[in-house]
Amino acid sequence: MASPYISQPLTPPRPRMYATTVAKVVWTIVPIVTLGLAAAVPFVVAAVKGVVKPWLASTYIVAEIAVFSIAIAINPDPDSSSPVPGFLMTLLIITTATHAALLDNDKISVGK
Repeated sequence: MASPYISQPLTPPRPRMYATTVAKVVWTIVPIVTLGLAAAVPFVVAAVKGVVKPWLASTYIVAEIAVFSIAIAINPDPDSSSPVPGFLMTLLIITTATHAALLDNDKISVGK
């Protein structure tokens, strides 16, 4: 009789963020649809599931608060035409959507 321990992997498999492709698409578009207001949500969920380390989710929370605070501080007047706040928020949205799409990528090990 063969030992059941020999056929087991040496380390347990890493938890997955997405069960289906639809789930991956939905979590990827969350930062886009919410215009960055929920940019950190996919990373908080990934940290709760054990996909990424909590410090990564915390970094996204701090970055989201910082970007919106800086955008409001730079341009408190809604009629101002400065492009900096819009650029910062667009950069946040693109970055978080891209990173949310890569949460289950095995080639990326930062924060996992």
